[in-house]
Amino acid sequence: MWHPTPALRHPLPPANWPTAEEAARGRWFRPIALAGTTLATRTWVPAMVPWRATDDGEVTDDVVEWYARFAAGKPGALVVEATGIRDVPSGPLLRIGDERFVPGLARLVEAVQRASGGATRLFVQLIDFLAVKRRPSKEKYFGRHLVVEPRHGAALAAATGDERWRTAPEAELRARLAAADEALLDRVLDERELEAYRFGYRERVTDTHLDHVRELPRTLPPLFAAAARRARAAGFDGVELHYAHAYTMASFLSRRNTRTDGYGGSRERRVRLPLEVMRAVRKAVGSSFTVGVRFLGDEVIEGGIRIEDATWYAVEFARAGFDFLSISKGGRFEDAKQPAVGAAVYPYTGPSGYECMPTVLSDAKGPFSRNVPLAGAIRRRLREVGYDTPVVTAGGIATFDQAEQILARGDADIVAAARQSLADPDWFEKVRRGLGVEVRRCHFTNYCEGLDQMHKQVTCKLWDRLDHDDPDAKRSADGRRLVAPPWSAPH
Repeated sequence: MWHPTPALRHPLPPANWPTAEEAARGRWFRPIALAGTTLATRTWVPAMVPWRATDDGEVTDDVVEWYARFAAGKPGALVVEATGIRDVPSGPLLRIGDERFVPGLARLVEAVQRASGGATRLFVQLIDFLAVKRRPSKEKYFGRHLVVEPRHGAALAAATGDERWRTAPEAELRARLAAADEALLDRVLDERELEAYRFGYRERVTDTHLDHVRELPRTLPPLFAAAARRARAAGFDGVELHYAHAYTMASFLSRRNTRTDGYGGSRERRVRLPLEVMRAVRKAVGSSFTVGVRFLGDEVIEGGIRIEDATWYAVEFARAGFDFLSISKGGRFEDAKQPAVGAAVYPYTGPSGYECMPTVLSDAKGPFSRNVPLAGAIRRRLREVGYDTPVVTAGGIATFDQAEQILARGDADIVAAARQSLADPDWFEKVRRGLGVEVRRCHFTNYCEGLDQMHKQVTCKLWDRLDHDDPDAKRSADGRRLVAPPWSAPH
């Protein structure tokens, strides 16, 4: 993963754990009402992809155990991983693009309700994404993938001074390009061809020459609406529409969206489809079902949206009736690290990816609560114009004091923690009971993110340091624990 330079290793923030009485008086453990439901506390586990579904997107026992383990810590809300709204192959990621997925998702909901004693509200994150192909070998790209046109021969002739390439047979031209050095290829291929060769082919929402991309404004609202109906049928308390990071809806919101069909260009046009999707979802599920959104406070990439765009979007989302706004940052393809041949580009490896999941290797600013100011700016703008829509913040949250300070400043209404919750799913309950000294603290090295990048079952490096020889511990094929060690709460 990319790191800022010079890289500094930041210590974990000090933890002054509260007594049970102090926790009970704290803001973090107060209830908060969302339209359609109420959270018992303002603690929140954001969506994380654990790579435990079947290759057909079905819920497995491992998926159920993963979410039940988080639910045992009784967070106010738990968000199920990015779940595909289309019925298309996407590897071991959950899907909700057909009725056949509902029974498995209902089993997941029941497990969470049982494990939390009904204390945790369960949302599912709904996502759409466009095609991303693996980086090809040089031989494969020039032998099969490149669409050869007359301009390639002309460019090669101009670059080499050899006019025969203007009329050379295609097979000879392909062979010459496959043998060319990188400097020559820079002069012959266009920007998208170079990207497909060096990073793998990737569709964009601006590829309106492709029928299915041009038709996204027509196809996406009913797809999201149908997925939300299935979520309600499965028993979820609500849905979170995924408008963040490297995926379809975030790309419509991006300043880089230059579509000329009324769905790109100005802010008003870029937000058009996200609002149409929301309206379709609301019509499908009604006003008593929670519908929230996760979107970016800053894309980080060159030419991307900044906080002034995000605050404008936030007002539009609140006006449209979203029940909560969850704020993230970065995580884009545009600045990602070049993948190895045979691997797909991963949007959390460049500067924008770092800002999404900052580690203890950081710049002088440090990683903890790094992204909170974005949520704070959005919440203040909402309150200025008269909206009380709850705002969720996340990013390097590791202690009770951090959460309390965020809430006290008015930077957010709900404080979420992903990696710390992964390290210790019981940490909210431990803090609530005045047992903070028992919290197993995340080291923020992104061991978990490295597994995600390789599409391996996500675990925490700390799990195997406790009860390593427990014969009942369920393990992955390579021996890592699949869920955190159990915690026996004192009576």
